[in-house]
Amino acid sequence: MKKPNDNPADPFKKALAEATKVMANDPELNVSYSVDPAGMSGDSMRLPQVSRRMSREEVLLARGTADALALRHKFHDAATHTRYAPPGDMARDLYEAMESARCEAMGARHMPGTASNIDVKIQNEALRKGYDQIKSATEAPLAVSAGYLIRHLATGRPMPEAAANVMELWRGFIEQQAGDTLANLDETIADQAAFAKFARQVITDLGYGDQLGDDPDQLDDEQDSDAKEDAEEEQDPDSNGQDDSDEEEADANPEQAQEQQQDESQAQVSMDEMAEEDSGEETEMPDGEAPLEPPAPPAASDADPDYKVFLDTHDEEIAAEDLAEPAELERLRAYLDQQLEPLKGAVSRLANKLQRRLQAQQNRSWEFDLEEGTLDAGRLARVVANPTTPLSFKHEKDTEFRDTVVTLLLDNSGSMRGRPISIAAICADVLARTLERCNVKVEILGFTTRAWKGGLAREAWLNDGRPQLPGRLNDLRHIIYKRADAPMRRTRTNLGLMMKEGLLKENIDGEALEWAHRRMVARQEARKILMVISDGAPVDDSTLSVNPANYLEKHLRDVIAMVERRKQVELLAIGIGHDVTRYYDRAVTITDVEQLAGAMTEQLAALFDSDPRARARVMGIKRAG
Repeated sequence: MKKPNDNPADPFKKALAEATKVMANDPELNVSYSVDPAGMSGDSMRLPQVSRRMSREEVLLARGTADALALRHKFHDAATHTRYAPPGDMARDLYEAMESARCEAMGARHMPGTASNIDVKIQNEALRKGYDQIKSATEAPLAVSAGYLIRHLATGRPMPEAAANVMELWRGFIEQQAGDTLANLDETIADQAAFAKFARQVITDLGYGDQLGDDPDQLDDEQDSDAKEDAEEEQDPDSNGQDDSDEEEADANPEQAQEQQQDESQAQVSMDEMAEEDSGEETEMPDGEAPLEPPAPPAASDADPDYKVFLDTHDEEIAAEDLAEPAELERLRAYLDQQLEPLKGAVSRLANKLQRRLQAQQNRSWEFDLEEGTLDAGRLARVVANPTTPLSFKHEKDTEFRDTVVTLLLDNSGSMRGRPISIAAICADVLARTLERCNVKVEILGFTTRAWKGGLAREAWLNDGRPQLPGRLNDLRHIIYKRADAPMRRTRTNLGLMMKEGLLKENIDGEALEWAHRRMVARQEARKILMVISDGAPVDDSTLSVNPANYLEKHLRDVIAMVERRKQVELLAIGIGHDVTRYYDRAVTITDVEQLAGAMTEQLAALFDSDPRARARVMGIKRAG
């Protein structure tokens, strides 16, 4: 008998979760429902919440989202995807959009029922983003249009109305530039590696070939010479323990088993029948809902809807190599190395200590009671007690870390000038190399502003009559020193940029932290660690002079709370001469910048410690008061 408090949506949610596991070919998949944006993180899938009313719109959106994510989980190999992923922002957006379209098209070919479900999801997203209101190609996102076109060409299905509007605005240009390449779509769609090469060619055809970076297939030819260089550096005592390591990713070609297709088809039929039953019930919009309207402009911050930015037109997210010529970067890197010559030995020892600790934790799992291997001395007593008992052997097995990425977010404010920024740069360099040896990817980011005491944003505010409480009033500069997928040996000189005169200005920590968090959430790794290194509270004179005195500090606290609430990223901080424990739950403060290397290595090593008590003891966890 149904209890009054039972949620009528629970049976549907349970059925959808089971069908999704079958479609994804992963019985261990964890499916949950949340008001947070839908997405995948490792073996966990988050679907849109379904309320007790179970309106038709909610049901169809949940089914479409589940199908899209399940198909990506089934047909997408992260290693192959990462191997061919371009570093440039527009190129990466195009690459990601086309890969998502490929996975959905593969599902539509084998399970036609998924196509109509995913159409609902696409239409919902397109309406939410206002794609039906766009009138010119300059307003339409090229990457989204390219993804829609790939899906349309691969399936032969018309796109939902709002999505078709965006697709058609760019379709003529895409087909004109990449028509010959698109003719090969059917030959590559079932092979992810071949499709990745196809996608890179499309990106080149569209004029973004300069953002593709190195050809991963050509890099394979360089591995022998790189290995030789690594061996030479290991023998050199002055090498800071910095070994070059290239990441080798194996191509994977997702294939389908015939019996699995049958199970998936049955699951899809079951879900179709459920939808038909739902459609016979309430299909009208719930009372009180207004008709669709153009979406409001996005908030400046996901953490605080009240946080305002007066003008973001002149903000920039820029690669370090675009802020200086290669020759200047080489000179600045040499100057950085010269500044830290006295610390070489100490930093090298810390790096080697961190590597030993991490590798020791990777190789401390054993299999016992084997017939061959290493003699298990701990079980010899059984043989003494009963001579008929056979000898017992054991074997050490590797227990690699879960797929992990670490982001180092460095404060590039003026107060870091001199020894603090030098030590922060060299520690980031050494940590990146050390973690790469342990198969942990590392991204290095920096944040500052483009001008002192306001830039073009402040000029616009003055010209606009100085409105009250304008919000953030400076131009941001977010710097990418090293992307997570780039080997350190190719980006080493970028860190010399921190020595550039005039680079370090003001620090707006909240928006920088939110930016770094967004970058991490978009990645595929199962575990994500974000380490912030700063020497003070957020300060921008232009902003604080016309807003409440705690405006930037409040926003930083709000962003930290959001990151910790969502639990997608592990957040920790190191304060240089500044108590950051009042902001971050997991933090440590050092009084001398020369302690930074030790603090960073201890913090990271503690994160990989399996004993939570030891982890808390090493990290010195404190709660913000």
